[in-house]
Amino acid sequence: MEQNVLLQLSHISKRYKTELALKDINMELHPGEILGFLGPSGAGKTTTIKIITGQLRQTSGEAKILGTDSANIDASIYERIGVVSDNSGIYEKMTVWQNLNMFAKIWRVPRTRVEEVLRQVDLSEHSKKQAGKLSKGQKQRLVLARAVLHKPRILFLDEPTSGLDPTTAVEIHKMLLDLKEEGMAIFLTTHNMEEATKLCDNVALLYQGEIVEFGSPQELCLKYNQDKRYQILLDDRKEIILEQTPENIRKIAEWMEKDQVQCIHSCEPTLESVFLQVTGKTLNAW
Repeated sequence: MEQNVLLQLSHISKRYKTELALKDINMELHPGEILGFLGPSGAGKTTTIKIITGQLRQTSGEAKILGTDSANIDASIYERIGVVSDNSGIYEKMTVWQNLNMFAKIWRVPRTRVEEVLRQVDLSEHSKKQAGKLSKGQKQRLVLARAVLHKPRILFLDEPTSGLDPTTAVEIHKMLLDLKEEGMAIFLTTHNMEEATKLCDNVALLYQGEIVEFGSPQELCLKYNQDKRYQILLDDRKEIILEQTPENIRKIAEWMEKDQVQCIHSCEPTLESVFLQVTGKTLNAW
């Protein structure tokens, strides 16, 4: 396993009796990278995280995290990773500060780090509030703060902004990008393709337990941009969508020469439409 590869999955499969939940999963994660594992509910995203973090044993293949086989993870590995899942609870009768301070003692990090993380997730003014009285978005930020308190090398996020309001989601996105800039590797599972497009360096599209496409969001969208079209807004507020043909190119050039074009956008597909093209299914079909 190369030094700059923090996570490596090689031919991972998982079978539950007669159901094949994961089939031949291969991927790598590097420092300062956000890797998106994308697909609908039940596609195998959470199962993959459980295998990587040693909570579940794969049927075949090899998973290595920080140079260690995931089947033999010890406490030293858990001290270098952080996990945020849909069942990451908090101690509701304790204050925000007490929640983080308790884990600071476990991770042997200084109290100043608690203050730093509270500022990072914008919870400083709520530090004395009982955790149970926080809003849903604030609770999620507290869970995220706890997960990064010890500055893990890899952060696992399982649907981190599910059910949150747009403003809170944007705040969490900003924090994740800041952590990436600091060199943290982030493994993100989500069914929110717009979120993945904003955050991820690379994405794996998961369908029925199998990776059907892999690459950067831009690469995948351009790869499936088979019908090149342009959306044009003219001076008279008329909106037109034109396919890329010699005739239409001349028409656009003529409008631009006459300064009649307010704006022009290419109409490449979104990750959601790429998923539809590859699988024949929408994410809402489940």
